[in-house]
Amino acid sequence: MRKTTHILNLVLFVFLVISCKENQPKDHTTNDQIQKEVTAKDILGNSNYLAISYGGYRKSSRDFQPTVRELKEDMRILHAMNIRILRTYNVQLAQASNILKAIRELKNEDPTFEMYVMLGAWIDCKNAWTDYPLDHNEESEHNAAEIERAVALAKEYPSIVKVIAVGNEAMVKWAATYFVQPNVILKWVTHLQSLKQTGELSKDLWITSSDNFASWGGGDPQYHVEDLTKLIQAVDYVSAHTYPMHDTHYNPVFWGVFGKETQLSSLKRIDIAMNRAKKYAASQLDSVASYMKNLGISKPIHIGETGWASASNGFYGSKGSKATDEYKEALFYNKMRQWTNQNNMSCFYFEAFDEPWKDAHNKGGSENYFGLFTVDGKAKYVIWDLVDQGVFDGLTRGGKPITKTYNGNKEALLLEVELPPIKLEITNNH
Repeated sequence: MRKTTHILNLVLFVFLVISCKENQPKDHTTNDQIQKEVTAKDILGNSNYLAISYGGYRKSSRDFQPTVRELKEDMRILHAMNIRILRTYNVQLAQASNILKAIRELKNEDPTFEMYVMLGAWIDCKNAWTDYPLDHNEESEHNAAEIERAVALAKEYPSIVKVIAVGNEAMVKWAATYFVQPNVILKWVTHLQSLKQTGELSKDLWITSSDNFASWGGGDPQYHVEDLTKLIQAVDYVSAHTYPMHDTHYNPVFWGVFGKETQLSSLKRIDIAMNRAKKYAASQLDSVASYMKNLGISKPIHIGETGWASASNGFYGSKGSKATDEYKEALFYNKMRQWTNQNNMSCFYFEAFDEPWKDAHNKGGSENYFGLFTVDGKAKYVIWDLVDQGVFDGLTRGGKPITKTYNGNKEALLLEVELPPIKLEITNNH
């Protein structure tokens, strides 16, 4: 009898345990992740979620797609320096989907790993990148498939993809080989917004287009068309580009050493010039905000791209505006980060790593040198302090540890820094 009672008690105990487990959440980890999940609204403009533009290409051609292992190397490096949002540019190549795969694997390996993506869908005009005549009033037949791929990835990786950007500098008219009219971007933004309404995409997914400040109405009146107004109304926020470095050649109203500044030390002259570059960038963002205000539209504005190359053998180097070196790059980066953080604005700084494919036919071209790291993983001057702090200890790129450019010798670096040209006067606007 005692034995029978003991067995019954044991059965009752097991039953109670099972009942308790059935009443508990079936996936406690998933519930925690749901509670912690953030949206684009939470991370854009939040200085705890620093943003950067990223391309992981390490060769002089995009035929060599970075592997998932290489992408994980880069993700660990960026995560260590508190980057939490990446911007990509297209989904027709393998890199974007492999970045998402790499992030998912890192999250599975380490639940504290956190990284999100602004997923770019590339948009072209009809006959772009072909020998046929360009038609900027018609879109490429390939655009629909590009949007379809972006949608598929956003659905597959909803906890990582927080923004879809329709086009990259796709409306600015100096993008002569592929630009489209605003109605094309509007068409696809509206399509994605409709997928949010039907529930096919998350309602928290933000949709934008990433383009030059002028394309958003902040410059030439030729952009002030009805379809642009409709587009600004349709996007969740405006992603605007500003590049003072390019305008040290094309519109150097702010660039130089003026008046009594010639009496200052060399580094002080450079610092003042870079302050003006930052103010010039801010003025371009302000011009977009003013245009939107005149339209009666209120939307957040974030910087989709800005950057400063560390080298150039062309317009911006020693034979041109003398703008590019690691010292000026560091000043611009730090000033822009400080300004955007103070103003609750995300800055997808361009870019994380040098990409030699950008100007493969000109090794010294500035497009190859916008990274905070060299292609072989050396930290440029802008982040030498992070190397000193041990932030990258144990991390590698291409199997090599993260070290400093110039072997950490600041005097050697400064020997290559040139002063901006001496000017007679500066306009009151900058």
